[in-house]
Amino acid sequence: MNITVVGAGYVGLSNAVLFAQQHAVTLLDVDQERVDLINRKISPIQDEEISAYLAGKPLTLHATADASAVYADADYIIVATPTDYDPETDYFDTGSVESVLAAALAANRHGYVIIKSTIPVGFIEKMRTRFATDRIIFSPEFLRESKALYDNLYPSRIVMGDTCEAARTFAEALRDCSLKPDTPIILTNPTEAESIKLFSNTYLALRVAFFNELDSFAATFGLDTAHIIEGVSADPRIGTHYNNPSFGYGGYCLPKDTKQLLANYQNIPQNLITAIVESNRTRKDFIAEDVLRRQPSTVGIYRLTMKSGSDNFRSSSIQGVMKRIKERGVPVIVYEPEYQGSDFFGSEVVRDLAEFKNRADIILANRLHENLENVAAKVYTRDLKGSDL
Repeated sequence: MNITVVGAGYVGLSNAVLFAQQHAVTLLDVDQERVDLINRKISPIQDEEISAYLAGKPLTLHATADASAVYADADYIIVATPTDYDPETDYFDTGSVESVLAAALAANRHGYVIIKSTIPVGFIEKMRTRFATDRIIFSPEFLRESKALYDNLYPSRIVMGDTCEAARTFAEALRDCSLKPDTPIILTNPTEAESIKLFSNTYLALRVAFFNELDSFAATFGLDTAHIIEGVSADPRIGTHYNNPSFGYGGYCLPKDTKQLLANYQNIPQNLITAIVESNRTRKDFIAEDVLRRQPSTVGIYRLTMKSGSDNFRSSSIQGVMKRIKERGVPVIVYEPEYQGSDFFGSEVVRDLAEFKNRADIILANRLHENLENVAAKVYTRDLKGSDL
């Protein structure tokens, strides 16, 4: 098959590499530097499997920034462009997806457009009406940041928002390119598929919020968080996964997906979804107050990234904590080797780790790292495991 992938972020690049094992893939991205790296078999994002597959696997993959000839011959066009949440409209900004749909459907009269970008409930039906075609299908992704290709190679399930033959063929191609031949395929309707995506991520946010609130309780009363979590998680109905406290949930998906799901609940009775969204704000309030209670003169932020092994700090929870601390007049300095600027929203970025550790009298670390072992007495973290699970 000929497959075009639009967007070379985590979702797009991992899908492109996955399919390029068995199919001819053209990857379109607006960033020429990113395109050049991919064509030189270098991953522009931090993902161990993507880097290994680009460097060492025989892939039929070509990246380009030229959209003029990428759509016409494609059997499938995968859309993986950003859809950030707009708080003013209570809606994902789907402009980039709609732009690709218009260009792809105008240039291609036979292929199917598979949307992998996260979209609001009801979007596919709206687009099918607008473009007068059923060749638009949503297939949600369930990928972890920095583990995107791994999660495509070992998927938990493959969901397609259509029951047609083209949807089944695409799902089977995904499975055939994976290393998990028994992966379940779920063929459903468009709106059900959209709901599966949002409810899945909201449940994950719920789990993060639950264990964070457990930790807030334990910290307030001087209890051992680890012992409480161990006892709670020993129940097999609860399990020992995704239970490590943090400064809050963040990143590409959970913050925006929970807010979008809440917006879709307009005029529907609910309490829990609102609580999940508000709990994340409350956790940041608690962390900031707990830090300020120690009366620091300078607070150091060790890494802006959302989680270990990641190079993304978009919507990372530490940013909310920083904002609260700075509003109280306490200087904040940042150590983040992935960030190129000299300041981050008014906070000085310190390049030298030794200088950073010396200047900060308390260091916030969402996840512990061996780099901080020699200043352990300065470190403030809620991390119990050194991982995100």
